[in-house]
Amino acid sequence: MGKTPKLIQFIAITIAIFALGVGSTQTFWLDAQAAEEASPGANAKPQAMPVDVMVIQEQPTRVWKNFSGRLTAVDFVEIRPQTTGLITDVRFEDGQFVNKGDILYVIDPRPFKAAVEIAKAELITARNRSVLADKAYERTKDLIKTKVISQQIYDESFSEKLIADSTVKSAEAQLAQAEIKLSYAYVKAPVSGRVSRAEITKGNLVSEGSNAPLLTTIVSSKNIYADFEVDEKTYLEHIRGDMSKKNADYKTPVELRLQSDTLVYHGKIHAFDNRIDPASGTIRARAIFDNPEGQLLPGMFARVKLGSAREKNLILVSERAIGTDQNRKFVYVVDSENKTTYREVQLGDSIDGDRIISSGLATGDKVIIRGLMRIRPGMTVNPQVINKTVSGIAKS
Repeated sequence: MGKTPKLIQFIAITIAIFALGVGSTQTFWLDAQAAEEASPGANAKPQAMPVDVMVIQEQPTRVWKNFSGRLTAVDFVEIRPQTTGLITDVRFEDGQFVNKGDILYVIDPRPFKAAVEIAKAELITARNRSVLADKAYERTKDLIKTKVISQQIYDESFSEKLIADSTVKSAEAQLAQAEIKLSYAYVKAPVSGRVSRAEITKGNLVSEGSNAPLLTTIVSSKNIYADFEVDEKTYLEHIRGDMSKKNADYKTPVELRLQSDTLVYHGKIHAFDNRIDPASGTIRARAIFDNPEGQLLPGMFARVKLGSAREKNLILVSERAIGTDQNRKFVYVVDSENKTTYREVQLGDSIDGDRIISSGLATGDKVIIRGLMRIRPGMTVNPQVINKTVSGIAKS
Protein backbone atom coordinates (compact mmCIF):
# COMPACT_ATOMS: atom_id res chain seq x y z
CA MET A 1 0.00 0.00 0.00
CA GLY A 2 2.89 2.37 0.53
CA LYS A 3 4.03 2.15 -3.12
CA THR A 4 0.70 3.15 -4.67
CA PRO A 5 0.98 6.93 -4.13
CA LYS A 6 4.46 6.95 -5.69
CA LEU A 7 3.30 5.06 -8.76
CA ILE A 8 0.39 7.41 -9.24
CA GLN A 9 2.77 10.38 -8.90
CA PHE A 10 5.14 8.94 -11.56
CA ILE A 11 2.31 8.37 -14.01
CA ALA A 12 1.05 11.91 -13.51
CA ILE A 13 4.48 13.40 -14.16
CA THR A 14 4.90 11.32 -17.36
CA ILE A 15 1.52 12.42 -18.69
CA ALA A 16 2.40 16.06 -17.99
CA ILE A 17 5.73 15.82 -19.87
CA PHE A 18 4.03 14.19 -22.88
CA ALA A 19 1.39 16.89 -22.99
CA LEU A 20 4.05 19.57 -22.85
CA GLY A 21 5.94 18.00 -25.82
CA VAL A 22 2.84 17.79 -27.97
CA GLY A 23 2.02 21.39 -27.28
CA SER A 24 5.49 22.57 -28.21
CA THR A 25 5.37 20.63 -31.50
CA GLN A 26 2.00 22.07 -32.36
CA THR A 27 3.20 25.55 -31.54
CA PHE A 28 6.33 25.13 -33.80
CA TRP A 29 4.20 23.87 -36.70
CA LEU A 30 1.80 26.78 -36.34
CA ASP A 31 4.70 29.23 -36.22
CA ALA A 32 6.25 27.71 -39.40
CA GLN A 33 2.91 27.82 -41.19
CA ALA A 34 2.43 31.43 -40.18
CA ALA A 35 5.92 32.31 -41.40
CA GLU A 36 5.24 30.62 -44.72
CA GLU A 37 1.99 32.51 -45.12
CA ALA A 38 3.74 35.74 -44.19
CA SER A 39 6.29 35.30 -47.04
CA PRO A 40 4.41 33.89 -50.06
CA GLY A 41 7.39 34.42 -52.47
CA ALA A 42 9.82 32.26 -50.59
CA ASN A 43 9.08 29.13 -52.63
CA ALA A 44 8.18 30.97 -55.90
CA LYS A 45 9.99 30.03 -59.21
CA PRO A 46 13.08 32.16 -60.09
CA GLN A 47 12.53 34.93 -62.66
CA ALA A 48 13.73 34.34 -66.28
CA MET A 49 17.08 35.99 -67.09
CA PRO A 50 16.71 38.97 -69.45
CA VAL A 51 18.78 38.69 -72.65
CA ASP A 52 19.27 40.87 -75.72
CA VAL A 53 18.23 39.18 -78.94
CA MET A 54 18.27 40.21 -82.57
CA VAL A 55 15.66 39.02 -85.04
CA ILE A 56 17.43 37.67 -88.09
CA GLN A 57 16.65 39.46 -91.36
CA GLU A 58 18.44 39.22 -94.68
CA GLN A 59 19.90 42.57 -95.69
CA PRO A 60 21.52 43.82 -98.91
CA THR A 61 25.25 43.80 -98.29
CA ARG A 62 28.36 44.49 -100.34
CA VAL A 63 31.20 42.15 -99.43
CA TRP A 64 34.71 43.64 -99.28
CA LYS A 65 38.06 41.87 -99.50
CA ASN A 66 41.41 43.26 -98.38
CA PHE A 67 44.62 42.98 -100.38
CA SER A 68 48.13 44.42 -100.35
CA GLY A 69 49.46 46.20 -103.41
CA ARG A 70 51.96 48.61 -104.89
CA LEU A 71 51.37 51.83 -106.76
CA THR A 72 52.75 52.14 -110.28
CA ALA A 73 52.73 55.02 -112.73
CA VAL A 74 50.25 55.04 -115.60
CA ASP A 75 52.97 56.56 -117.80
CA PHE A 76 56.67 56.22 -117.04
CA VAL A 77 59.16 57.53 -119.57
CA GLU A 78 62.94 57.40 -119.68
CA ILE A 79 64.28 60.41 -121.57
CA ARG A 80 67.33 59.61 -123.73
CA PRO A 81 68.97 61.60 -126.56
CA GLN A 82 67.98 60.71 -130.11
CA THR A 83 70.85 62.60 -131.70
CA THR A 84 74.50 63.36 -131.03
CA GLY A 85 75.72 66.70 -129.80
CA LEU A 86 76.66 68.99 -126.94
CA ILE A 87 74.03 69.86 -124.31
CA THR A 88 73.65 73.63 -124.36
CA ASP A 89 70.68 74.10 -122.03
CA VAL A 90 68.66 72.32 -119.33
CA ARG A 91 65.21 73.86 -119.00
CA PHE A 92 63.70 72.22 -115.91
CA GLU A 93 64.25 72.00 -112.19
CA ASP A 94 64.58 68.72 -110.33
CA GLY A 95 61.14 67.39 -109.36
CA GLN A 96 59.29 69.97 -111.46
CA PHE A 97 55.88 69.25 -112.99
CA VAL A 98 56.08 69.51 -116.78
CA ASN A 99 53.47 69.44 -119.50
CA LYS A 100 53.56 67.36 -122.63
CA GLY A 101 55.68 69.17 -125.25
CA ASP A 102 57.76 71.24 -122.79
CA ILE A 103 61.44 71.47 -123.77
CA LEU A 104 63.66 69.71 -121.22
CA TYR A 105 67.10 69.69 -122.89
CA VAL A 106 68.64 71.54 -125.81
CA ILE A 107 71.39 69.80 -127.75
CA ASP A 108 73.44 72.24 -129.88
CA PRO A 109 71.02 72.80 -132.80
CA ARG A 110 73.35 74.71 -135.16
CA PRO A 111 74.55 71.72 -137.22
CA PHE A 112 70.98 70.53 -137.65
CA LYS A 113 69.75 73.97 -138.67
CA ALA A 114 72.49 74.08 -141.30
CA ALA A 115 71.46 70.64 -142.57
CA VAL A 116 67.87 71.87 -142.87
CA GLU A 117 68.98 74.87 -144.94
CA ILE A 118 71.02 72.63 -147.25
CA ALA A 119 68.05 70.30 -147.69
CA LYS A 120 65.79 73.25 -148.52
CA ALA A 121 68.25 74.47 -151.19
CA GLU A 122 68.49 71.02 -152.73
CA LEU A 123 64.71 70.83 -152.82
CA ILE A 124 64.50 74.15 -154.66
CA THR A 125 67.08 72.93 -157.18
CA ALA A 126 65.20 69.68 -157.72
CA ARG A 127 61.93 71.50 -158.27
CA ASN A 128 63.51 73.84 -160.82
CA ARG A 129 64.94 70.88 -162.71
CA SER A 130 61.54 69.23 -162.57
CA VAL A 131 59.89 72.30 -164.10
CA LEU A 132 62.46 72.34 -166.93
CA ALA A 133 61.99 68.63 -167.57
CA ASP A 134 58.21 69.07 -167.72
CA LYS A 135 58.53 71.82 -170.35
CA ALA A 136 60.91 69.75 -172.44
CA TYR A 137 58.57 66.79 -172.29
CA GLU A 138 55.58 68.89 -173.38
CA ARG A 139 57.52 70.06 -176.45
CA THR A 140 58.51 66.54 -177.43
CA LYS A 141 54.90 65.44 -177.22
CA ASP A 142 53.92 67.99 -179.84
CA LEU A 143 56.93 67.21 -182.06
CA ILE A 144 56.46 63.45 -182.01
CA LYS A 145 52.94 63.86 -183.44
CA THR A 146 54.35 65.53 -186.60
CA LYS A 147 57.26 63.10 -186.81
CA VAL A 148 59.76 65.95 -186.44
CA ILE A 149 61.73 64.06 -183.77
CA SER A 150 62.46 60.42 -183.35
CA GLN A 151 60.81 58.13 -180.85
CA GLN A 152 64.12 57.84 -179.01
CA ILE A 153 64.27 61.56 -178.29
CA TYR A 154 60.72 61.47 -177.03
CA ASP A 155 61.48 58.52 -174.73
CA GLU A 156 64.57 60.24 -173.33
CA SER A 157 62.54 63.39 -172.60
CA PHE A 158 59.88 61.40 -170.81
CA SER A 159 62.54 59.57 -168.76
CA GLU A 160 64.19 62.85 -167.73
CA LYS A 161 60.80 64.12 -166.55
CA LEU A 162 60.30 61.03 -164.36
CA ILE A 163 63.82 61.35 -162.95
CA ALA A 164 63.25 65.03 -162.14
CA ASP A 165 60.00 64.20 -160.35
CA SER A 166 61.75 61.50 -158.30
CA THR A 167 64.54 63.93 -157.45
CA VAL A 168 61.96 66.34 -156.04
CA LYS A 169 60.48 63.61 -153.85
CA SER A 170 63.94 62.62 -152.65
CA ALA A 171 64.78 66.24 -151.80
CA GLU A 172 61.51 66.58 -149.91
CA ALA A 173 62.31 63.43 -147.89
CA GLN A 174 65.81 64.70 -147.09
CA LEU A 175 64.37 67.99 -145.89
CA ALA A 176 61.86 66.16 -143.67
CA GLN A 177 64.67 64.03 -142.25
CA ALA A 178 66.80 67.10 -141.55
CA GLU A 179 63.87 68.76 -139.79
CA ILE A 180 63.31 65.65 -137.68
CA LYS A 181 66.96 65.65 -136.61
CA LEU A 182 66.64 69.32 -135.78
CA SER A 183 63.60 68.54 -133.59
CA TYR A 184 65.70 65.91 -131.76
CA ALA A 185 68.00 68.74 -130.69
CA TYR A 186 65.11 69.99 -128.52
CA VAL A 187 64.36 67.13 -126.12
CA LYS A 188 60.68 67.47 -125.18
CA ALA A 189 58.46 65.87 -122.57
CA PRO A 190 56.39 63.13 -124.26
CA VAL A 191 53.85 63.08 -121.40
CA SER A 192 52.71 65.41 -118.65
CA GLY A 193 53.98 64.55 -115.21
CA ARG A 194 56.67 65.03 -112.62
CA VAL A 195 60.23 65.03 -113.88
CA SER A 196 63.12 63.49 -111.98
CA ARG A 197 66.50 65.12 -111.56
CA ALA A 198 68.83 65.96 -114.44
CA GLU A 199 71.16 62.99 -114.81
CA ILE A 200 73.40 64.85 -117.31
CA THR A 201 74.02 68.57 -117.08
CA LYS A 202 74.87 71.37 -119.45
CA GLY A 203 78.17 71.10 -121.35
CA ASN A 204 78.24 67.31 -121.66
CA LEU A 205 78.44 65.53 -124.98
CA VAL A 206 75.74 62.92 -125.57
CA SER A 207 75.15 60.51 -128.41
CA GLU A 208 72.26 58.56 -129.82
CA GLY A 209 72.04 54.81 -130.22
CA SER A 210 71.45 51.71 -128.12
CA ASN A 211 73.87 52.97 -125.45
CA ALA A 212 72.38 56.45 -125.26
CA PRO A 213 72.65 57.81 -121.70
CA LEU A 214 69.65 58.48 -119.48
CA LEU A 215 68.89 62.20 -119.26
CA THR A 216 65.96 62.07 -116.83
CA THR A 217 62.62 60.33 -116.24
CA ILE A 218 58.99 61.44 -116.12
CA VAL A 219 56.06 59.83 -114.32
CA SER A 220 52.49 60.90 -114.99
CA SER A 221 50.59 62.08 -111.92
CA LYS A 222 47.04 62.63 -113.15
CA ASN A 223 46.21 58.96 -112.57
CA ILE A 224 47.98 56.09 -110.89
CA TYR A 225 47.71 52.29 -110.89
CA ALA A 226 47.50 49.98 -107.89
CA ASP A 227 48.71 46.46 -108.71
CA PHE A 228 47.67 43.58 -106.43
CA GLU A 229 47.00 39.83 -106.45
CA VAL A 230 43.43 38.50 -106.15
CA ASP A 231 42.77 34.94 -105.00
CA GLU A 232 40.79 32.64 -107.27
CA LYS A 233 37.75 32.41 -104.95
CA THR A 234 37.34 36.17 -104.78
CA TYR A 235 37.77 36.44 -108.54
CA LEU A 236 35.02 33.89 -109.15
CA GLU A 237 32.62 35.45 -106.63
CA HIS A 238 33.24 39.14 -107.33
CA ILE A 239 34.49 39.50 -110.89
CA ARG A 240 33.45 36.66 -113.14
CA GLY A 241 29.96 38.09 -113.72
CA ASP A 242 31.45 41.27 -115.16
CA MET A 243 33.64 39.26 -117.55
CA SER A 244 30.67 37.80 -119.41
CA LYS A 245 30.36 40.84 -121.64
CA LYS A 246 32.95 41.78 -124.23
CA ASN A 247 34.95 44.84 -123.20
CA ALA A 248 33.04 44.86 -119.90
CA ASP A 249 33.08 48.01 -117.82
CA TYR A 250 33.93 46.65 -114.38
CA LYS A 251 31.42 47.72 -111.75
CA THR A 252 33.56 46.40 -108.92
CA PRO A 253 34.32 49.26 -106.49
CA VAL A 254 37.85 49.65 -105.16
CA GLU A 255 39.15 51.63 -102.19
CA LEU A 256 42.76 52.45 -101.39
CA ARG A 257 44.53 53.53 -98.22
CA LEU A 258 48.19 54.25 -97.77
CA GLN A 259 50.18 52.75 -94.95
CA SER A 260 49.30 54.46 -91.61
CA ASP A 261 46.90 56.80 -93.40
CA THR A 262 43.15 57.18 -92.86
CA LEU A 263 42.48 59.00 -96.13
CA VAL A 264 40.48 56.83 -98.54
CA TYR A 265 40.88 57.01 -102.33
CA HIS A 266 38.09 55.63 -104.52
CA GLY A 267 38.83 54.05 -107.87
CA LYS A 268 37.79 51.29 -110.21
CA ILE A 269 39.19 48.11 -111.71
CA HIS A 270 41.27 48.81 -114.81
CA ALA A 271 42.14 45.28 -115.90
CA PHE A 272 42.77 41.70 -114.88
CA ASP A 273 45.44 39.39 -116.20
CA ASN A 274 44.49 36.67 -118.70
CA ARG A 275 45.31 33.70 -116.46
CA ILE A 276 45.45 32.34 -112.91
CA ASP A 277 48.96 31.72 -111.63
CA PRO A 278 48.94 27.99 -110.78
CA ALA A 279 51.77 28.39 -108.26
CA SER A 280 49.98 30.96 -106.08
CA GLY A 281 46.35 30.48 -107.15
CA THR A 282 45.99 34.22 -107.75
CA ILE A 283 45.39 36.52 -110.68
CA ARG A 284 47.07 39.88 -111.20
CA ALA A 285 44.69 42.82 -110.92
CA ARG A 286 45.14 46.51 -111.63
CA ALA A 287 42.97 49.34 -110.31
CA ILE A 288 43.19 52.97 -111.39
CA PHE A 289 42.76 56.02 -109.16
CA ASP A 290 42.61 59.75 -109.79
CA ASN A 291 45.69 61.55 -108.52
CA PRO A 292 45.24 65.24 -109.45
CA GLU A 293 47.36 66.55 -106.57
CA GLY A 294 50.13 64.02 -107.05
CA GLN A 295 49.95 62.72 -103.46
CA LEU A 296 50.14 59.11 -104.62
CA LEU A 297 53.64 58.20 -105.76
CA PRO A 298 54.76 55.13 -107.71
CA GLY A 299 56.31 52.50 -105.48
CA MET A 300 54.15 53.25 -102.43
CA PHE A 301 52.71 50.33 -100.46
CA ALA A 302 48.91 50.40 -100.47
CA ARG A 303 46.03 48.58 -98.77
CA VAL A 304 43.40 47.80 -101.39
CA LYS A 305 39.77 46.90 -100.64
CA LEU A 306 37.87 45.16 -103.42
CA GLY A 307 34.08 45.17 -103.18
CA SER A 308 31.61 42.82 -104.80
CA ALA A 309 30.14 44.10 -108.03
CA ARG A 310 26.61 43.83 -106.68
CA GLU A 311 24.95 43.79 -103.26
CA LYS A 312 23.65 40.42 -102.06
CA ASN A 313 20.96 39.55 -99.50
CA LEU A 314 22.93 38.07 -96.61
CA ILE A 315 22.43 37.16 -92.95
CA LEU A 316 24.76 39.08 -90.63
CA VAL A 317 25.29 38.38 -86.93
CA SER A 318 27.44 40.26 -84.43
CA GLU A 319 30.77 38.64 -83.58
CA ARG A 320 29.74 38.74 -79.90
CA ALA A 321 26.84 36.39 -80.58
CA ILE A 322 29.09 33.61 -81.87
CA GLY A 323 30.58 31.03 -79.55
CA THR A 324 33.25 28.40 -80.12
CA ASP A 325 32.84 24.75 -79.25
CA GLN A 326 36.14 23.09 -80.12
CA ASN A 327 36.25 23.46 -83.93
CA ARG A 328 32.58 24.37 -84.27
CA LYS A 329 30.87 27.75 -84.19
CA PHE A 330 27.45 28.18 -82.61
CA VAL A 331 24.84 30.68 -81.47
CA TYR A 332 21.95 30.50 -79.01
CA VAL A 333 18.47 30.91 -80.47
CA VAL A 334 15.36 31.69 -78.40
CA ASP A 335 12.37 29.55 -79.40
CA SER A 336 8.64 30.29 -79.17
CA GLU A 337 8.61 29.23 -75.49
CA ASN A 338 11.47 31.60 -74.65
CA LYS A 339 13.89 28.73 -74.14
CA THR A 340 17.43 28.73 -75.46
CA THR A 341 18.53 26.36 -78.22
CA TYR A 342 22.06 25.54 -79.29
CA ARG A 343 22.49 26.15 -83.04
CA GLU A 344 25.64 25.30 -85.00
CA VAL A 345 26.41 27.78 -87.81
CA GLN A 346 28.79 28.10 -90.74
CA LEU A 347 30.59 31.44 -90.96
CA GLY A 348 31.50 33.58 -93.93
CA ASP A 349 33.48 36.80 -94.21
CA SER A 350 33.76 39.44 -91.51
CA ILE A 351 32.18 42.85 -92.18
CA ASP A 352 32.64 45.70 -89.68
CA GLY A 353 32.31 43.54 -86.56
CA ASP A 354 29.65 41.24 -88.04
CA ARG A 355 30.00 37.81 -89.60
CA ILE A 356 28.17 36.46 -92.60
CA ILE A 357 26.23 33.32 -91.69
CA SER A 358 26.42 30.88 -94.58
CA SER A 359 24.15 28.28 -92.99
CA GLY A 360 22.45 27.49 -89.69
CA LEU A 361 20.11 30.48 -89.35
CA ALA A 362 16.98 31.61 -91.14
CA THR A 363 14.91 34.77 -91.35
CA GLY A 364 12.91 35.28 -88.15
CA ASP A 365 15.27 33.45 -85.77
CA LYS A 366 15.95 35.25 -82.49
CA VAL A 367 19.65 35.14 -81.72
CA ILE A 368 21.11 36.05 -78.32
CA ILE A 369 23.84 38.58 -78.93
CA ARG A 370 25.22 39.14 -75.40
CA GLY A 371 26.21 37.10 -72.36
CA LEU A 372 26.85 33.71 -73.95
CA MET A 373 28.89 32.61 -70.90
CA ARG A 374 25.73 32.65 -68.73
CA ILE A 375 23.54 30.80 -71.23
CA ARG A 376 22.91 27.08 -71.27
CA PRO A 377 20.67 25.07 -73.62
CA GLY A 378 17.10 24.79 -72.40
CA MET A 379 17.19 27.88 -70.16
CA THR A 380 14.11 30.03 -69.91
CA VAL A 381 14.98 33.64 -70.73
CA ASN A 382 13.25 36.96 -71.09
CA PRO A 383 14.22 38.17 -74.60
CA GLN A 384 14.58 41.89 -75.26
CA VAL A 385 14.50 42.54 -79.01
CA ILE A 386 17.00 45.13 -80.26
CA ASN A 387 17.64 46.75 -83.63
CA LYS A 388 20.94 46.65 -85.48
CA THR A 389 22.08 50.07 -86.67
CA VAL A 390 24.97 51.28 -88.77
CA SER A 391 26.83 52.61 -85.76
CA GLY A 392 26.33 49.48 -83.67
CA ILE A 393 23.56 47.99 -81.59
CA ALA A 394 20.83 50.14 -80.13
CA LYS A 395 17.70 49.38 -78.12
CA SER A 396 14.49 49.31 -80.10
